[in-house]
Amino acid sequence: MHSHSRQQELISQLFEQWSGESPADISALPPSGSDRKYFRIQYSKGSVIGAYNPIEEENTAFLTFTKHFRSKGLPVPEVLAEDTSNFVYLLEDLGDTTLFSLLPHQREPVCFGQEVMGYYKKILDRLPHFQIGAAKDMDFSVCFPRHAFDRNSMMWDLNYFKYYFLKLAGIIYDEQKLEDDFQAFCDYLLEADDQYFLYRDFQSRNIMIRGGEPWFIDYQGGRKGALQYDIASLLFDAKANLHPRQREELLNYYIGSLKNHIPVKEETFKDHFYGFVLIRIMQAMGAYGFRGFYEKKPLFLQSIPYAKRNMLWLLENDKIPATTPYLKQIVEKIIKSPRLKQYDKPSTGLKVSIRSFSYKKGFPVDESGNGGGFVFDCRSLPNPGREPAYKMLTGKDADVIEYLENEPAVGEYIDTTSRIVERSVDAYLERGFTHLMVCYGCTGGQHRSVYSAERLAEQLAQKFDVTIDLQHVEELSWP
Repeated sequence: MHSHSRQQELISQLFEQWSGESPADISALPPSGSDRKYFRIQYSKGSVIGAYNPIEEENTAFLTFTKHFRSKGLPVPEVLAEDTSNFVYLLEDLGDTTLFSLLPHQREPVCFGQEVMGYYKKILDRLPHFQIGAAKDMDFSVCFPRHAFDRNSMMWDLNYFKYYFLKLAGIIYDEQKLEDDFQAFCDYLLEADDQYFLYRDFQSRNIMIRGGEPWFIDYQGGRKGALQYDIASLLFDAKANLHPRQREELLNYYIGSLKNHIPVKEETFKDHFYGFVLIRIMQAMGAYGFRGFYEKKPLFLQSIPYAKRNMLWLLENDKIPATTPYLKQIVEKIIKSPRLKQYDKPSTGLKVSIRSFSYKKGFPVDESGNGGGFVFDCRSLPNPGREPAYKMLTGKDADVIEYLENEPAVGEYIDTTSRIVERSVDAYLERGFTHLMVCYGCTGGQHRSVYSAERLAEQLAQKFDVTIDLQHVEELSWP
C-alpha cells in the first residue's frame, strides 16, 4: 500500500495528464471505514475527486459499474481518468451534501420534513432502475468479492456478526444451535428471487444531493441478489434513525415504484423484506464490532444503540423468521445485555459546541465558562445573501448549499478550519478535556456561517466519539 504522500503524488500526476495543468490544491476528504482514500483537487475550472484504492478487483468493479450505469443514464459520477496500475482514478465532484447530512440527527426517531421525505421518494423511484433496468445486461463477472449474495455471502455476514460482534460483546451462545439457525435463515432468504443488482451498501451516506436530485456512489461491493436487501439497508440505516411510521410509508412507496417495472406479490415481498432487514442489521453490527471493539475506533460503537433499537422493533413486531427460534433468543440477549447498555447513553466525554452567528449582533456566549474557543470569520467568502434567489433561504437549504459548494474558496475554507479544529479535538480527547467551542460568523448569520457550522458538525460526527451541540444563533430571526 502506498503512503499518504505517495497516494497524493499519483493522483496529482493523473490529474496533470488529464487536465494539462497542476492542481491549485489537493486536500484529503474525511476517512471512511475502508482502505479507500479520497482527495478533492481544486483547479482553474473547479474541482474533481481523486481516489486511491489498493484493491485492484474492487477498482475494476467500481469503474465497470460506473460506466455501465452512465450508459443507462443513471446519476453516478463520471469517471474522468484512471490509472489502474497505480490504483488511482479521477471522478466528477458531486459536492459534500450527503442525504445523511440533511437528516435531523436526533437520538430518538423523529418524523422527517417534506424536503427529506421528497428526497427519499426520488431515491426510491431511482433504485429499481439500478436493480432491474441496469441488471439486464450487466457484467456480474467483475463483482468483488463475490458475484452474488448467495449462501456463501450470507454465511460470511453471519459469521462476521458472530465472531466480531457477539464474541467481542461478550454474548454467550451455543455454537451448534446458532449454526443450525444460520443455515435455516439462509434457506429462508434464498427463497426470494435474486436475479437483480444488489447495491450492497445502499445507505444515506452513499447518496449525494446535488441540484435537488440524488446521485449515487460507493456501489463497488455490488453483486447479483434480491430486491429486498437494498431497501432494507436504506430504511433501517442505523444512524438515519427513521421513524417507524415513515419507514412503512417509504416501503409501500418503493413497492409501488417497483410495480412500474415488474409484478410484485406484496405480502410475500414484505415477509422476505424483514428477513433481509435482520441480516443487514447483523452485518452492520459485525462492522461495528470489528471497527469498534477490535480496532478501538469508538465512533463505530455509537451506532450500536440504533441497531439495537431496530432489532427491538423486529422482535416486538414479530418480524424474526419463525424458522430461527435460537436466533430470536440471541437478539433478545443483545437487547438485554448489560455491557451493551453502556452505549445507550450519550457520550459523557468531550462536548463540542458549534455556533453560527451574525457579527452585527455580537459573539455567542460560551456557557461552559472556559472563555470561548475558535471564532472563524466567513465574511471573506462569496455571499449568497446578496442574490435575490437566495435571500429568503439559509445555509441549510439545498440551493444555498449547491451555490457555496460550487465556489472553490468555500471548500478550501472548510478544509482549513476543519483541520485546525480536528487537531484540537484530538488533543482535547487525549488530555481529557470536556468542552470545546467553535463559532462561525458572517454578516447576517444566515448563509455562510450556517453552512460552515453544519459541515464541521457533520465531519466531526463522522470522525470522533464526541457530543456535538450545534446551534444557529440567528435561527429565530431567519425569514
